[in-house]
Amino acid sequence: MQDKSRAICPVKLKRMKLRNIIVAVGVGVAVAGLSSCHIYKKFEMPQDDSVTKEYSEVLKTAPDSAAFGNLTWQQVFTDPVLADLISRALENNVNLENARLNVEVARANVLGARLSYLPAVALNLNGSGSKYKIPGSEMTWSYQLPMAISWEVDVFAKTLNRKRAAEAALTLQEDYQQAVRSQIIGGVASCYYTIAVLKAQLNLSRETAELWKQSVQTMRDFKEAGRVTEAAVVQSEAQYYQILAQITDLETGLDKAYNSMSLLLNVQPQEWAVSPDARLGNPQVLRDGIPMRELAMRPDVRVAEQQLAAAYYATNSARAAFYPSLTISSNGGFTNLVGGLITNPGKWFIQLAGQLTVPLFSRGANIANLKGTKAQQEQALNNFKYALLNASAEVNDYLTAYSNLNRKQELLELQTKSLTQAVEMTNLLLAYDGKTTYLEVLNAQSSLLSAQLGALSTELERDQTLISLYQALGGGR
Repeated sequence: MQDKSRAICPVKLKRMKLRNIIVAVGVGVAVAGLSSCHIYKKFEMPQDDSVTKEYSEVLKTAPDSAAFGNLTWQQVFTDPVLADLISRALENNVNLENARLNVEVARANVLGARLSYLPAVALNLNGSGSKYKIPGSEMTWSYQLPMAISWEVDVFAKTLNRKRAAEAALTLQEDYQQAVRSQIIGGVASCYYTIAVLKAQLNLSRETAELWKQSVQTMRDFKEAGRVTEAAVVQSEAQYYQILAQITDLETGLDKAYNSMSLLLNVQPQEWAVSPDARLGNPQVLRDGIPMRELAMRPDVRVAEQQLAAAYYATNSARAAFYPSLTISSNGGFTNLVGGLITNPGKWFIQLAGQLTVPLFSRGANIANLKGTKAQQEQALNNFKYALLNASAEVNDYLTAYSNLNRKQELLELQTKSLTQAVEMTNLLLAYDGKTTYLEVLNAQSSLLSAQLGALSTELERDQTLISLYQALGGGR
């Protein structure tokens, strides 16, 4: 007689095996989880370098709202005509619109990454009919109305790292959009003052050309009176033609500036009503107390930071590929096909299953992928550090140039004042005393025009440098 105490029901045996498998899987998952805690960590700036450590520290402090780079563009560019042009460019510029669309794409990717936490649900309706060549047989119909649900349990942060990488890509695109916005604001302002200065130079050259035209006639009268030679008349005419040639160059440059402004505003080429007297002026440039905090406000630096974060999450995803994937699936629905037999009415059915996928033969590919992502992460770190160094150099360059251009402008104003007096005196001496030669008059007038044009060019260069400094400090919000 069989010993009942030792007899095990087959159903109980299957349940015991299932429990053992679940326990084994649970232990394996727990052990693997302990060895992979770092794949759950959120990105943090490396602290083993003085530059990156300082950068991460300044991010915790509030920026100085009164600093030049933190001012809104309306506070910097107060000219109403310029403000209107900037507003129109921000509404119509193609590059900014494409940057905005890139942000929308990144937001869609983030949404997709977040929804990947949810189960995948599919409804697959099907039906079929069959009839055999047997007398009296009829068409037999079978149908199924199943719904399949599959859910990958994010045990080893595979979905988590994909979501975080998508969020970093979104932040990157937003920072890139800000960089494009800053470039457009600076581009419109620079083009605006270029048009103003070119108009001023053109007006000055035309006025000077008219004076020289009168001077040529005066030289001819002096020649008739025997006071100057034919050489003086010819030199006067040559100088007059040189001024006319300069006017054509200025007209060409002004037309190009008009076209550049039209492109920025995404309109057909046209002339723009800009006053020749428009200047940015000499505003007080207040600096943030912490230079690194100024650099942290720059969009290009923040883009480099997000690229480093994305590389970090890519490395985490490569590490997570070494660990198993756990998927729970369920099928349920209504069918009249039960066990190969067709029954009417149909029956409800449900199936549950679990799948643990462990990478075995793909280990070599996973190792290669991990090495590659680690190298790319190192590249991203190097690029970030270089972005900081480049930003610091740009700020220093523009600060030095702006200071020197202010000094240069003061000197050119003194030079212009002295040359104006020189022209007046040489003209008087030539007309009344005859104690000077026409060559001295020619040199004085030529030097004055050159100084006046140079002073206007210096004003433009100073304004453009100030605009570049504003951008270099992260301005343009």
